[in-house]
Amino acid sequence: MKKLTSYGYSALFMLCLVLFFKPLSAKISLPAIIGENMVLQRGIKVPIWGWADPGEKITLVFQGKKFQASTGQNGKWFLKLDTYSKGGPFEMQISSAQNSITLKNIVIGDVWLASGQSNMEFGIQKEKSGEAAIANARDTMIRLFYVPMAFSINPKENIDPSAASRNGTWIVCSPEAMADPKFAWHGFSATGYYFAKEIRTHENTPVGMIGSYKGGTPAQAWISEQALATAPAFDTYINDHQKLLENLELAKQAYPSKVAEYREKLKNFDQNSSAPKPQAPLPPEGGFSAPSSLFNAMINPIIPYGIKGVIWYQGESNGDKLQQAIEYRNLFPRLIADWRKNWSLGNFPFLFVQLANFKKAPKKPAEGVWPWVREAQLKTLALQATGMAVITDIGDSADIHPTNKKDVGIRLSLAARKVAYGEQLVYSGPVFKQMKIKGKIIELSFDHTGTGLTGYRPGTQAMNELKGFAVAAADGQFAWAEAKIEGNKVLVMAKGIENPVAVRYNWADNPQGTLYNKEGLPASPFRTDDFKPEQ
Repeated sequence: MKKLTSYGYSALFMLCLVLFFKPLSAKISLPAIIGENMVLQRGIKVPIWGWADPGEKITLVFQGKKFQASTGQNGKWFLKLDTYSKGGPFEMQISSAQNSITLKNIVIGDVWLASGQSNMEFGIQKEKSGEAAIANARDTMIRLFYVPMAFSINPKENIDPSAASRNGTWIVCSPEAMADPKFAWHGFSATGYYFAKEIRTHENTPVGMIGSYKGGTPAQAWISEQALATAPAFDTYINDHQKLLENLELAKQAYPSKVAEYREKLKNFDQNSSAPKPQAPLPPEGGFSAPSSLFNAMINPIIPYGIKGVIWYQGESNGDKLQQAIEYRNLFPRLIADWRKNWSLGNFPFLFVQLANFKKAPKKPAEGVWPWVREAQLKTLALQATGMAVITDIGDSADIHPTNKKDVGIRLSLAARKVAYGEQLVYSGPVFKQMKIKGKIIELSFDHTGTGLTGYRPGTQAMNELKGFAVAAADGQFAWAEAKIEGNKVLVMAKGIENPVAVRYNWADNPQGTLYNKEGLPASPFRTDDFKPEQ
């Protein structure tokens, strides 16, 4: 046997070091949105992705067919499977040289994303009809995925599932799951669940609902930085984002002491005093309302998971100030275009809820900030494949979170049945079309009149006389108007206004209008003028 030379010993030693310190090969990992019980979107080439070692060969087997990919230098792999029809359950196996993952109980159907702020977040356990809904939630072809609330200054690739709850994993709908106090915020979105139930019933397909929402958040937090940067009107948000990035390290260093100071102030705060309650310091990354923070943490990680469309309930936070309410007419369409671009699924259906009635009944015929948000939402219907649920009749004057979410989900589903599924049905209340001035009288015509116009509020008797209309002359001073239905038109006039030029309907935070179609869907608030908003 030959003896090793000193060079040989050195080489052997170095080899042992390399073997000892070589990192273990990375096993296949998947994003949280891809897992057991998931619903895959029918009718598209299904995207599946994950991570492993750079250069690793990945094999995926689904419905008897093998698909293969290799990871890039960043360790990410991506596959597009075939186009499938509804069905299931199925299994999917994903393997590499390092490990194998088997995903069970997969179904194919339609996947909808429910997003927005607190009224979309409002859980089924707190909803007006929630107790009965939970008891009857036994349809295993409805699957739910709740994205845990998070914010980030930069785009994230994955979300963090909760080990202590069902959050961040696909679950099969059941009374037990729906009643779980640790699931989402008092359960999954009530609006999202009622919507899913309607789609499941009328389209006879498995339905997956992804819930990604956070209370008290403005639209700019849900838009990518790239989309905000493409319009000079949004420079203020880009500047805010840039300042957060520039000051991040200093803010991180100062944050612990700010938190300690806040806690000390809170401990000594007298609840009975007239002094304002101490406010918690913003996190170094800016928190949930910072520009792009929720897109980065709660939307980007689920892109490009296949979806049918989006339901959206948001706008209250952008209605706090008049300037932001007016800005919403540009911001909201930008959000829709941004999501459609990032998903690369074309103009998928985007359905949204117009703000509910809230606050005190109006004293003047034209007042409030929320009407400007509602107008922005109404104008967004100009985008392809959009639909809107009007709910100015089922809100709560004393509560920004009305508990009736069942009707909200049903009205959204009507829009989906038309916009997404092509059903021929009345899915919207009357929408202003045009006006004709005939002396003292203004004649209004509408789209979406259904089988005819009527005047009532839920629980009241139908009538031809209408409330909620106001008329103005060229001076822009509105006065309450008399209005009546004549055929499929509404005739409006106001005493003392000889030369009317404009009409507004339901132009208030808490409108009291009574125009509906006979299918029971309320008319959207509108104005015919271009008068500047009163500051």
